[in-house]
Amino acid sequence: MIDWTFWFVKLVIAIAVLFGVLNLAAFISWVERKQSALLQDRIGANRAPIFGFRILGLFHILADTVKALTKEDWVPPFGDRKLHFLAPVISLFTVLLTWSVIPIGDVIRIGGREFQLQIADLDIGFLFVFAMASLGVYGLVLAGVASHNKYALMGSMRGASQMIAYEVSFGLTILGICLIFGTLQLDEIVRAQGALIGGWIPMWGIFLQPVGFVLFMVAAIAETRRIPFDLSEGESEIVGYFLEYSGLKFIIFWMGEFIASTMAASLLTTFFFGGWQVPYLLADGFHFPWGAAWALPHLVVVAMQISSFCVKVAFFVWLQMQIRWTLPRFRFDQVLSLGWKQVLPVAMLNLAVTAIIAWLLGLGKG
Repeated sequence: MIDWTFWFVKLVIAIAVLFGVLNLAAFISWVERKQSALLQDRIGANRAPIFGFRILGLFHILADTVKALTKEDWVPPFGDRKLHFLAPVISLFTVLLTWSVIPIGDVIRIGGREFQLQIADLDIGFLFVFAMASLGVYGLVLAGVASHNKYALMGSMRGASQMIAYEVSFGLTILGICLIFGTLQLDEIVRAQGALIGGWIPMWGIFLQPVGFVLFMVAAIAETRRIPFDLSEGESEIVGYFLEYSGLKFIIFWMGEFIASTMAASLLTTFFFGGWQVPYLLADGFHFPWGAAWALPHLVVVAMQISSFCVKVAFFVWLQMQIRWTLPRFRFDQVLSLGWKQVLPVAMLNLAVTAIIAWLLGLGKG
């Protein structure tokens, strides 16, 4: 018999996450303009008023949307029209689908039942994330091939080789966390990080895998193709996999890039900073190491958990933008050399050392 209550709650969670992520991507486009302006001593976006109100340039989001929807959807004469349409869809779909396994909170109790604040609680959560990251490369390659433009093709080949170079390291760094906690389920990994080391320090991944955190962050930024790893775009070189895209299709690629940045931030939060965990906060309230306790209503605890997750994600999105507007672009040979000759060997060594320590301490056995 179909459990309609379960599926209704899951549908509400899915709509809330999808609505939040898509709107967050639009909002981040404004944040990046203002943040880059602050770094470069400029005012930033402020030229789109409505009835004389500018609201720090927030109406530029609406202006961009209107412009994208009214621009001509142009396809190169010798390009493949079907693949030209499919490429941005794949790029956006894969990164949106990854959000289905991200836990944004613990559980919420409704009518005496508990529901996981996660769209899909998969036993292979880590493998699902890795699979979606791998499928995203098809959007880049198809965009270059379908455009029938050698510069667009060059950009897509750059992007594909770059993503392949860092995908291996991307997976190896997460494997260290999976070894320690003995599971591939993202919600179980987050719950395990609620334990305390020595009774005081939260058992977050950053304390257990500091080297893995640095490597994962480098690989994640490279996977999202943001400066200093934006060789797949290279606007100053007139090379970019979306060179022959305009209107709504270009916006889809653009939104996919911002959503990928939030996804990288959410994965950093989930694996290395306790996800929705708040230090010393349990299901019934705060329990401090010195013996004090502070009871809280269930909905307050849930709100604090979701807020904790959102604040951590917002910080890492800000950090990625700070890096993007601080560091210069690498040369293409430097990007591949860093991925294959430096990040990958260190990631393999880190995993080997983690496996040995986990075996000696008996970690990950359940």
